[in-house]
Amino acid sequence: MTSLLKIEKIEESKLREVWSVEDFVRRHRICKEEEARLKKLFGDFATKQELLSNAQRPPQFR
Repeated sequence: MTSLLKIEKIEESKLREVWSVEDFVRRHRICKEEEARLKKLFGDFATKQELLSNAQRPPQFR
């Protein structure tokens, strides 16, 4: 089964934005070990969706 994808709709999606792994780690307060893991997995840049799906952050209880 095939479906038609319109390029305009894909480009409008915010999840397709390419982010720097360093910026993502800083914005989400992720530790250096996790930053190294993400860089090993993706390199210096990845889409927002990939980073959000693969980042692991320990819970912070108050």
